[in-house]
Amino acid sequence: MTNIGLKGMKRSWSILFICHLSPVICHATSLRRVAGFLLAFFLFSGLQPLCGAGQLDPSVKQLVIGIAPDWNSMTGKLQRMQKTAEGWTKVGAPMDVLFGKHGLAWGRGELGDRGDGGPVKVEKDDRAPAGVFKIGVIYTYDQSLPAGANYPFQTVTAADAWVDDLNSPFYNQHVTVDPKNPPPWYHKARMRLGDFAYRWLVEVRHNADPPVPGFGSAIFFHIRRGPTRPSAGCTTMAEPNLVRMITWLRAPDQPHYVCLPRAEYLRLWQAWGLPEPATTGLF
Repeated sequence: MTNIGLKGMKRSWSILFICHLSPVICHATSLRRVAGFLLAFFLFSGLQPLCGAGQLDPSVKQLVIGIAPDWNSMTGKLQRMQKTAEGWTKVGAPMDVLFGKHGLAWGRGELGDRGDGGPVKVEKDDRAPAGVFKIGVIYTYDQSLPAGANYPFQTVTAADAWVDDLNSPFYNQHVTVDPKNPPPWYHKARMRLGDFAYRWLVEVRHNADPPVPGFGSAIFFHIRRGPTRPSAGCTTMAEPNLVRMITWLRAPDQPHYVCLPRAEYLRLWQAWGLPEPATTGLF
């Protein structure tokens, strides 16, 4: 699949910034105020910024399941699962993965639950989001994906940014700018070039539909920096394992990521319509 179009797999904004156009500045200021209000509302109202109870959409035919021993574990195992006419089956052997250096916390995705009172994901907490999430676009430095892959992707250039500023109207969104005439925030938000760990970034759509400022941004699968070096909230693994996952993903199968502590998967798998634990090879 080419890197043109991407057919709705992401919320990417191409923006022409005209720095001296005062209505645009006023509009952005207004949006920042709204974003600040939303963050304060969720943090202090007692409401939980999570999706309600439900079940996995039956049209989902690919799952990536990541299991941590507990909420504070930075290591775990990952298994690919494919849905066939006979039910869910394993694809390959389990893979070693690293989560955030402080473990996991409930995120904002397709399914989430706080029945056990676990932590809630917030910006810069160094925790990977727990729950069920759509898998989005693959961002890469290359002009194509690994051989055998067929999935929406975008080649990252100097024009690409990912915003983690709580006060920005583009919080937790991929933004394309004119690098020759960038907005003031560009140098902080631009996507890093030439970093081996970011050769492939597989988007995990946490806090994405829509983004709520303060509840975490820029969550991906990517290459680990070492076998014992956890991330700031992404799920990382050895490069050959990431390539295996990329070449397996297929957009028509609506791939989703299930990331949970072991006890939470055992508690929720039936209610959420997830694969039986014994079939995953992770329990």
